[in-house]
Amino acid sequence: MSGTASDPGEQDHGHGHHSGHGHHSGHGHGHAPRRTLRDRLAHVVTPHSHDAADSLDAALEASDVGIRALKISLVVLLVTAVAQAVVVAFTGSVALLADTVHNFSDALTAVPLWIAFVLGRRRPSRRYTYGFGRAEDLAGLFIIAMIALSAGVAGWQSVDRLLHPRAIEAPLAVAVAGLLGFVGNEAVAVYRIRIGRRIGSAALVADGHHARTDGFTSLAVLAGALGVMAGYPLADPIVGLVITVMISVVLYGAARDVFRRLLDAVDPELTDAATRALVDVPGVLGVEDLRLRWTGHRLRAEAGVLVDPHLDLLAAHDLAHEAQHALLHGVPKLVAATVHVSPAPLDGREHHALVAHHPFPATVPGLPG
Repeated sequence: MSGTASDPGEQDHGHGHHSGHGHHSGHGHGHAPRRTLRDRLAHVVTPHSHDAADSLDAALEASDVGIRALKISLVVLLVTAVAQAVVVAFTGSVALLADTVHNFSDALTAVPLWIAFVLGRRRPSRRYTYGFGRAEDLAGLFIIAMIALSAGVAGWQSVDRLLHPRAIEAPLAVAVAGLLGFVGNEAVAVYRIRIGRRIGSAALVADGHHARTDGFTSLAVLAGALGVMAGYPLADPIVGLVITVMISVVLYGAARDVFRRLLDAVDPELTDAATRALVDVPGVLGVEDLRLRWTGHRLRAEAGVLVDPHLDLLAAHDLAHEAQHALLHGVPKLVAATVHVSPAPLDGREHHALVAHHPFPATVPGLPG
């Protein structure tokens, strides 16, 4: 005997679940969870819901917040980059040129990310049954490529200026432009990172780190201009090389985070939170399997729990829903959960013998049994 409770938000899109091997699937079967009078009163006092509309509304709201952050940061960075470009045209500063290129590229990374957020709002289809949230991760790859391009341009320009020195005109103007670049980029970085973490978007966080890198390079431009004013003309290209190194460091960190997301990595603290939520459900004897994955900025869970083998189907179904409910409350940014209920081992009987010969990834290590 086994039962499976799957998130109601999946069925709201018009694409029902299919659950093989005789599992019981879905919400819409008219079996309300068995709750005590105390539970019912608590639900009235603190009403909450995780039905399809609520999950969908929360995801759409997160996408709207992300798009708004991109719009605002795009305008700020474009204004900053244009102002710096004007100074470059009059001064010929290679460090400021590199910084201006970074600002333009950083502004342009908002475009594919914007498109990704819009695509993520589309409903799942028969082909894309999980929806289009992964478009965010593809946009993250584009951001990584732009950061790498920025490092390449900065390095090439700096080496060229070391080999072919040129005088910098109006170093004071360059210094002011560098300061302007730092203020604009740091404001955008703080905003993007804060919103990205709030909605769970790795791509938006990576874009924020990109902006922060450009802010630090703008400070380097300021330092280079001050060096030239102090009588050290090579300070400009040397600072350009420092910029290249700084971008490379951020490139590593941003690439690591984006590729982890592509490989379905999650923060182990989320796994721990999900495990605690499941084992705290009365009637759950252990967690035999748990998997979490991001689709864009939406987190999904699949879990298998062990219960008393003498429970009837209705009781197992209700317990699966209680476990699902606990997951949705206990794991931040979780919008969908599927819980499979299996009987705890009894007299050495293997309840999964029928499918044991099928290849399947190993369960998550460290889960309490």
